[in-house]
Amino acid sequence: MSNLPGDLRYTKSHEWVRALPDGSVEIGITDHAQNALGDLVFVEVPESGRQVAAGDPFAVVESVKAASDVYSPVSGEVLAGNDALATQPELVNQEPYGQGWIARIRPSSAASIESLLDAAQYQEHLVSEA
Repeated sequence: MSNLPGDLRYTKSHEWVRALPDGSVEIGITDHAQNALGDLVFVEVPESGRQVAAGDPFAVVESVKAASDVYSPVSGEVLAGNDALATQPELVNQEPYGQGWIARIRPSSAASIESLLDAAQYQEHLVSEA
């Protein structure tokens, strides 16, 4: 079964969100998602300054199997994309909840994070999808 840190929030489209001390959030794809994709060969991260809307695609991950959009869990401004992924896309496979983060965003509303799934709810969603 997938690794699910309890301090993160999750989406049904398999993104995770970590609240950071400065009010911004870090976003990546879940262990379940990277396992389903297989070895990543390319990651397109969003540019700093870009405005994103919750539910809209804002990044792309590509494996030997498929290319998949990554959807923003929150609306806000992109503060940074993880530039390390340009040369090391495998970081998403190796450390999906660590060095494999995809973007940092300043959310338009801090409350938007609270509406996302907690680890137990996401686990239930994974079971229902299986």
